[in-house]
Amino acid sequence: MNRGTAIDVAYLIAAITFILALKGLSSPKRARQGTFVAAAGMVIAVGATFFVHDLGANHDEGLHNVPLMVLAMVLGTAIAVPMARFMKMTSMPQLIAIFNGVGGGAAALVSIGEFLLHRGDIHTLATYQVLEIVLGILIGAMSFSGSAIAYAKLQELMTGRPITYPGQQIINGLIFVGSLAIVVVLLVHPSMALVWVLLALSLIVGISFVLPIGGADVPVLISLLNSFTGLAVAASGFTLNSDVLIVAGTLVGASGILLTKLMSQAMGRSLPNIMFSAFGSAAAAGPAGSGEERPVRSGTPDDIAVLLAYARKVIIIPGYGLAVAQAQHIVRELAETLQARGVDVFFAIHPVAGRMPGHMNVLLAEANVPYGELKEMDEANPEMSTADVALVVGANDTVNPAAKTTPGSPIYGMPIINADEAQQIVFMKRSMRPGFAGIENELLYDPKTVLLFGDAKDSLAKLVTAVKQA
Repeated sequence: MNRGTAIDVAYLIAAITFILALKGLSSPKRARQGTFVAAAGMVIAVGATFFVHDLGANHDEGLHNVPLMVLAMVLGTAIAVPMARFMKMTSMPQLIAIFNGVGGGAAALVSIGEFLLHRGDIHTLATYQVLEIVLGILIGAMSFSGSAIAYAKLQELMTGRPITYPGQQIINGLIFVGSLAIVVVLLVHPSMALVWVLLALSLIVGISFVLPIGGADVPVLISLLNSFTGLAVAASGFTLNSDVLIVAGTLVGASGILLTKLMSQAMGRSLPNIMFSAFGSAAAAGPAGSGEERPVRSGTPDDIAVLLAYARKVIIIPGYGLAVAQAQHIVRELAETLQARGVDVFFAIHPVAGRMPGHMNVLLAEANVPYGELKEMDEANPEMSTADVALVVGANDTVNPAAKTTPGSPIYGMPIINADEAQQIVFMKRSMRPGFAGIENELLYDPKTVLLFGDAKDSLAKLVTAVKQA
């Protein structure tokens, strides 16, 4: 087997590991293994690439600037490893956004570099080759700037509210059409000056695309941008004649689109509605209620501990509030304390609990909650009516009955966890403030509901102590 064949075999093995990794990532039980498989495949692909050096017939198709490549890899590792290790689980969407943006930016730079490499003989390139280059610039730059704004929104470096202005969609449309027009012109008359104009417009499109999207919808956007990055990487693969990049980019692009679709369905909204409705803005949200004070039933940790300790079945429904409070470890302790008393306990997980699909699963797995105690919404809902207590921890819109009963509500049609079907509901909240949708949750006023106000971590700790003494 000659060196070229060996490299091709290595790339094939790497491509297979990427496919197997995606399969592993489809389940919380296998997600960790899937990540390691993908990492191993990437090591194989990168390692094989270094042996491409001077493989071309005229030494023009081989690898160049190896010291710079090694330096870039060392710098990237030095930045990425600490970020990944010390980033809180609640900040994982931000980490995904910034890493995704880096991938898109890299794809755009590869395409620009390829254009610069051939600018002396660019007219000799086939039209499809020029198209591969300019699409890499367009999609990669859009993904880079869009991901940067998404990161800023989630990290609260800027407002998470939709940023809108009159005629915004028309202006955004004109900018995007202008970008496509430049792409067409570049196919006919390639020009380095137009490449820089395309890069600038693509960056503006990415920014303007993200600004009108509310913070809670940004994770859906990140998934879509992730798909864009995959397409940009695939375009770079065609540009560089790299099969492994084409396979990897296509897998990321396809899985990103599928994840975006699943997230939209879980929220009961279409993708165009998420992208263009400015959902979560002050105007869209409207008033949280009628302005009148409505009575609610609140309880103390001791009262609620008795309710939990003597129940037969307790279903815990975690939400983003639990993640923000970093209360995953103490909620696991509460579950174990109840189980020691013979109570049947499991966690009902909404598809978009937390900030991303699987986010809550990973958060609870981090706290060593057994996978068998994590049930997805479709599996948990049939058991809700048999639960003595539904314990809602930091969730709001994902248990709001308005999604089922109030046509015209911003969340009407969104699949929810049917906490209202439990015999008793314990709702843990910081305050009566509504969720992201900006509407009141009638579940708070249900006669079966008892509210426990306070920080989730602190309240759960008090519950654990009180249950042990009950």
